Amino acid sequence: MTARLLIVGPQGSGKGTQGVRIAEAYGIPTVSTGDIFRANIKNETELGKKVKAITDAGDLVPDEVTSEIVRDRLDEPDATEGFLLDGYPRNAVQVGHLDEFLAGREEALEAVILLDVPREESIARITQRAAEQGRSDDTEEAIAKRLEIYERETAPIVDTYAERGIVDRINGVGTLDEITARIFAALDARGFTR
Repeated sequence: MTARLLIVGPQGSGKGTQGVRIAEAYGIPTVSTGDIFRANIKNETELGKKVKAITDAGDLVPDEVTSEIVRDRLDEPDATEGFLLDGYPRNAVQVGHLDEFLAGREEALEAVILLDVPREESIARITQRAAEQGRSDDTEEAIAKRLEIYERETAPIVDTYAERGIVDRINGVGTLDEITARIFAALDARGFTR
């Protein structure tokens, strides 16, 4: 069975950590726009320089650029039987881009994992991550701005996917293993096999 999945939640909800566990369990690649952007920043590519200026200001990379990067990644051979999207789509425009791309391959997203985490918990986790990893994009102002953008633009896409009956709302507070177990239980109930 294929596993074409999306993990969504506010910054600091644990998407990256849980995404790695899900991808390993189902043998699919994680397609994280954040990871792709950070790799380009680290390697000081033209895209990386542009993205760094945008993210350091707390802004988000334009939809067209992000969609193009994701389409290219999903065209790679390891993503033909499934993938886990993390950080994309983040708004209604990107949902349209993704739907159009997948429809062209006669595919569709099969499940959306929503990590439900209170705002205070997200901020505490991001602040800790910034201290541990020295991430320049995790300033207090940038965190607040990204959470506001998430609440305004990304949270509404959950309603779009809920209308399709593919959203599993997961309590994102607890130990890593507890949260992973909740995710696997929801995916098991949908018939995904590990």
